[in-house]
Amino acid sequence: MKKSTVRTAAASALLAIGAISLCSMSQQPATEAALTDKILMTDSTATGPVLDIKTTEGTIKIRLYDDTPIHRDNFLKLVNEGSYNNVLFHRVIKDFMVQTGDTNSSDPDNKQPLGTGDPGYTIEAEILYPRHFHKYGALAAARTGDQVNPERRSSGSQFYIVTGQKYGDATLDNMAARLTNQNRQAYFNNLVNKNRAQIEALYQAKDTTALEELQKSFIEQTEKAVPEGALPENIRNVYKTAGGTPHLDGQYTVFGEVISGMDVVEKIQNAATDGNDRPLEDIRIISISVEK
Repeated sequence: MKKSTVRTAAASALLAIGAISLCSMSQQPATEAALTDKILMTDSTATGPVLDIKTTEGTIKIRLYDDTPIHRDNFLKLVNEGSYNNVLFHRVIKDFMVQTGDTNSSDPDNKQPLGTGDPGYTIEAEILYPRHFHKYGALAAARTGDQVNPERRSSGSQFYIVTGQKYGDATLDNMAARLTNQNRQAYFNNLVNKNRAQIEALYQAKDTTALEELQKSFIEQTEKAVPEGALPENIRNVYKTAGGTPHLDGQYTVFGEVISGMDVVEKIQNAATDGNDRPLEDIRIISISVEK
C-alpha cells in the first residue's frame, strides 16, 4: 500500500476518533463464478481432538487444532456442557460460510433476531495466519468488528464453517493488497485508541503541528509493523483449486477444520434463507460429541 493511501486512512482515523460502530463479518462480493467441483484439503500435520457435529442434515466431522489451545479448550468445555445442543445454523450464505453457536437459538419458540447470543464472555484471539487460513472447510470463530473489538477477540460460542469459492490469480493479488490495507488500518486504529487521551489533548490545544507529527509517527510505526506481503504460494494454490474466503485471513481465528462431511455443509449452505440469511426451515445442531 502506498504511503499516500496510509496517510489518507490515518487522517480519517484521527478525525473520526470519537466514532464507534458495530461491524460484522461480511461477504466478499463475488468476482468470479463459483465452481462446484470443490476439494477438501485437510492439514495432514494438524493435531487435535476429533469431534462429530450431528445436525438435522447429517454429520460433520471436525478436528480442532492443538496450536489454538484457548479456542480448543473452550469449544470442548461447551461441548461437554451441552451448550451446542439444539442451536440453529442462524446465518447461512451460499459460497461464503454457514454460522452457528448463538446461545439464544436453542429455544424453538424463540422468534427474536439472532446473531448476538453468547455465553457472556469473549476469547483472546489466536490468529495464526498464514499457518491457518480460510480455506474451504475451515472452522473459525465469529466476532464483533474492529471498531468495538480492536483486539479481535472471538465470540465465546459462535463459529462458522467456510464454503467460499475459487479464485484466479488477479483476484487473489487484489485481495492480498486489500488484506495489507485492512491490517494496516487496524494497526493504526489501535495506535489511535492507545493514545486517545494525548490526541484529544492536542485537539483541545489546537496544536496542529504536534498532531501532524504524531500522525507521521503512527504511519511509520504502521508501515514497519505491517509490511506489504504477497499471498504465499501454497495458500494461493489452495484458493485456486479448493476455494475459500481469503478476504477474512488474518482477521478471524481459524481453530479447526472439517475432515469429512462437507456434503452436509454444502446442503446447509444451499438452504433457502430470509433477508437476514436465516434458513426458512430450521437447521440445527442436534449434539456434538468427542471421538474417543
